[in-house]
Amino acid sequence: MSLVKFRSRPFGNLIKSNFFDFDDFFENEVWDSDLLKGRFWNGKSMIPAMNIKETDNDYEIELAAPGFDKKDFKVTIENGCLNISAEKSTSEEEKDANYTRREFSHNSFERSVQLPDTIKDDAVNAKYNDGILRFKLAKKEEAKKKKPKVIEVS
Repeated sequence: MSLVKFRSRPFGNLIKSNFFDFDDFFENEVWDSDLLKGRFWNGKSMIPAMNIKETDNDYEIELAAPGFDKKDFKVTIENGCLNISAEKSTSEEEKDANYTRREFSHNSFERSVQLPDTIKDDAVNAKYNDGILRFKLAKKEEAKKKKPKVIEVS
């Protein structure tokens, strides 16, 4: 019996499998996919993770955007689409007689979510706390889940 190195397993199975070959981890085709070639990271911007949850009365959206301030966000609803963007630049300079040290960074992202027709555009709330941007989008009355009417059988 011999062990054969299996190279073409999907990314999800690579992490979940009982056999985890760390040497093979970065040779996997996922690193050559769109995950790191622009769809997720293009060197200038990133796409933050987003959770969307539907309740009986509204939709709740959570967007992970650590490192930003409230003033960095621009949120609009246009043509039934929720558009979220943020941009932040920082720079620091220290001068001395013998050297100058400069550091700077620029972070930005844009996300858009197509909203259903059942959303009240004028009843959208947004809060930013601890790196999470949270939205509550209220549903129109006709879209809210109604309790079923119980009918007695005689």
